[in-house]
Amino acid sequence: MKHVIITGTSRGIGLQLAGIFADQGHKVLALSRNDRPVLEKNHPGITAFIFDLAVKGDLEKVAHFVKEEWGGKVDILINNAGKLVNKPFTDITPEEFEEVYRVNVFGVAEVIRKVLPFMSVEGHVVNISSMGGVQGSVKFPGLAAYSSAKGAVITLTELLAEEYKGTGPSFNVLALGAVQTEMLEEAFPGYKAPLSASEMASYIFDFALKGNKFYNGKLLQVSSSTP
Repeated sequence: MKHVIITGTSRGIGLQLAGIFADQGHKVLALSRNDRPVLEKNHPGITAFIFDLAVKGDLEKVAHFVKEEWGGKVDILINNAGKLVNKPFTDITPEEFEEVYRVNVFGVAEVIRKVLPFMSVEGHVVNISSMGGVQGSVKFPGLAAYSSAKGAVITLTELLAEEYKGTGPSFNVLALGAVQTEMLEEAFPGYKAPLSASEMASYIFDFALKGNKFYNGKLLQVSSSTP
């Protein structure tokens, strides 16, 4: 049994991941600004509470829970939460650009910072990025804030793997291609992806459990297609 923290669990891949881990007997802390979809699962293996990556007090709640309920142990952290703005570059306000980075980059860094003391050398941090953040990949107009932030997550993952390679945990990042989620619809209205959220969640589930035996500091492009 693993102790697993997943962010961004109100919909899509994150919601599916929480269910898969819990159904397989693992303990899950599901974090999102809307906890209702997870609570509606009514699964004894899932704990959920309202969580905002940008709120320091919410980060403290996570640390308190891990210490009090899990004995100070986290095996897997999956940073899945994300924010997308789809606008021409000159229409994106500075506040919108900053908010995308606050969630997709700064929030990821702060969650990792808070959870690291509870993870051992066998632990695994899995950051969810996008093919749009991969250098040399196809880029799309309207996604300047989102894709550049996802590129920052990739570099952050590589740096943390190097910094903690002697003590652990392992850090890896998955750059996802087209998956049929609400966020994909926001980015590419009307596009139909070849993979469902549940199919991608199954892949991430397996990778989170076993990928750190084979990889550390690696970017894996998980994409059968892009729009």
